[in-house]
Amino acid sequence: MFEKKTIQGAYFAIAAYSFWGFVPIYFKSIEHVNVIEIISHRVIWSVALLFIILAVKKELPTLRVTGHQLMLLGTTALLLSINWLVFIYGILSNNIIETSLGYFINPLVSVFLGMIFLKETLRPLQWVAIAIAATGIIFQLVFFGAVPWIALTLAFSFGFYGLIRKNLNLPSIPGLMIENLILLPMAFIAIYWVHQSEGLSFGTINIETNILLMLGGFVTSFPLLCFAAAVTRLSLTAAGMFQYLAPSLSLIVAIVIYDEPFTLDRIITFLCIWIALIIFTLEAFNYHGRISKRPGFVAN
Repeated sequence: MFEKKTIQGAYFAIAAYSFWGFVPIYFKSIEHVNVIEIISHRVIWSVALLFIILAVKKELPTLRVTGHQLMLLGTTALLLSINWLVFIYGILSNNIIETSLGYFINPLVSVFLGMIFLKETLRPLQWVAIAIAATGIIFQLVFFGAVPWIALTLAFSFGFYGLIRKNLNLPSIPGLMIENLILLPMAFIAIYWVHQSEGLSFGTINIETNILLMLGGFVTSFPLLCFAAAVTRLSLTAAGMFQYLAPSLSLIVAIVIYDEPFTLDRIITFLCIWIALIIFTLEAFNYHGRISKRPGFVAN
């Protein structure tokens, strides 16, 4: 029987990744808005909502960081803004399939970055998985002359984001709040620029558009809160298994709802990535199963 805590963790994980999987529908509903304005509102309303959450939880003092941490959070804020910009651009330019590919690739990119920057050693089957995934990307480049730049940018920007945040040792909500505070001045400048250049959508089109833009804070914070609740109740291995839910749902949304073409080059690339992920996942389960049987092993 599963413990109640584990079941709750699974529910939170399903909620977080399902929300992320269906989030393209939200951004499609505001595709008439300038992408810069969308991101700016996402930052502004995220700050407002996260401030309320931290105030209610009486965790505002956790926003204190050292100068070194602030510098690193400036880097993660930049990576986050790039990730958001490319993600929303991918959705609005009818490339939801490629955004889902990016998040399928992300776990493999994270392992690769761990090897380069944290000197982590890859096991043989992990090398095989990464090689197969790379083959899928190279196939698109060589045979179709197209680099899946949206997918690669999403995977590497989020991979580097996770790498830096892992070493910061900051809670997710206060960390995200500080990142958004760093981006806040740029968000206001961007809002002013859009206003001067082509006019704002917020406050000028209709109430529905205003509400949807204000919901940008909820769209950012809700799945993150669910994710934070999940990882405190699940092992990292179990939590990691749910991460494939989001890009799988996004892929279905792209094909079924928005009729995006799932062409031969994409099919071959996805097959390579899926095979790599199957090898990667089975190898991880086998490895953790073996070390858990070693004398003196203590589960976290």
